[in-house]
Amino acid sequence: MTESTKTQWITEELANLKQTGLYTYIRTLSSPQGAWLIVDGQQVLNFCSNNYLGLANHPRLAQAAQDAIAKYGIGPAAVRTIAGTMDIHLELERRLSTFKGVEAAITFQSGFNANLAAIPALVGKQDVIYSDELNHASIIDGSRLSRAKIIRYAHCDPDDLRRQIEDNIDAGFRRALIISDGVFSMDGDVAPLDRIYEVAKEYDFLLMVDDAHGEGVLGKGGRGIVDHFDLHGKVDVEIGTLSKAFGVVGGVVAGNQCIIDWLRQRGRPFLFSSAMTVPDVAACLAAVDLLEESSELVDRLWENTDYFKREMQSLGFDTGASTTPITPIMLGEAPLAQRFSRRLFKEGVFGMAIGFPTVPRGKARIRVMISAAHSREDLNRGLKSFEKVGHELGVI
Repeated sequence: MTESTKTQWITEELANLKQTGLYTYIRTLSSPQGAWLIVDGQQVLNFCSNNYLGLANHPRLAQAAQDAIAKYGIGPAAVRTIAGTMDIHLELERRLSTFKGVEAAITFQSGFNANLAAIPALVGKQDVIYSDELNHASIIDGSRLSRAKIIRYAHCDPDDLRRQIEDNIDAGFRRALIISDGVFSMDGDVAPLDRIYEVAKEYDFLLMVDDAHGEGVLGKGGRGIVDHFDLHGKVDVEIGTLSKAFGVVGGVVAGNQCIIDWLRQRGRPFLFSSAMTVPDVAACLAAVDLLEESSELVDRLWENTDYFKREMQSLGFDTGASTTPITPIMLGEAPLAQRFSRRLFKEGVFGMAIGFPTVPRGKARIRVMISAAHSREDLNRGLKSFEKVGHELGVI
């Protein structure tokens, strides 16, 4: 292999992505997160971020981060198991476990890392994972790392989950783990966790739910999908992120004390990577304070969601199966979705196209993310832009 040809295949693949409309162009932000952004030098309405509650630029979170830097500095500087752990990290884990109504919690650098830590620590090559066919990439990667047998069941279908279990009941697996997203990030639908729990209970299998898009959204005051279905004490492991509704960055695994203790011994991202930075931890604590004090932001999020979806559907747009603030505007093919996104941007609306491989071929979309930060005027502005571009491109 010569120097001039060893990356030829990459060049060809990139050219193919551009030709087929599947190349992802990443825009540049030069303002804080909020209902409006400066993107590529233009002020646009933000319909892209997972900033569900508008906390990413909240003054209380910013002040908490600054105060913590003054007290603790910025970074932990080493792995917690080697150089010790800061009391502020332990405080966040205590607060998160109380907020989620579980025995214990452990934090990680991201929600992705939380899955990479938890899944391989709980199952191995003699075991089996039953995974929803539309589970997030972090679940897929964590499952692959575990070397367990991965058996997919039909999306949000507990009956098919039971069929898959029965078909493999005599395969000689040592342990079994059922995993599902709580809220599915592309379609915005909610897993029937109550029925999945009944299956897990029947076979005495471990049950894990990734609540990344449920925390701050579902349940009382945003306590998540387990609270939404009143399954406290019944779901073994909850995976969460602190980079969406909480407005910061980080991940968390919450659940039974013995599982959390085990992850402190065998969770590789915990054992071999430094912890969350000090300002991140402090800002997350401030976010928990806000959520425990009032449900105002969660209530506003749902008011905005219900209004926007109702109006989009009345215009003739297909919002798919979503029952959450994630609002997919289904367009079909990726080139159309990309054209739609570019036209929206010219109209002052930041709504990115999502196509294969993030979603299946033929199911490209604009994924609108509603936030409590949006005013009714913001939403109406967005609706007018969607209506105009939708007519121009023959979508409605």
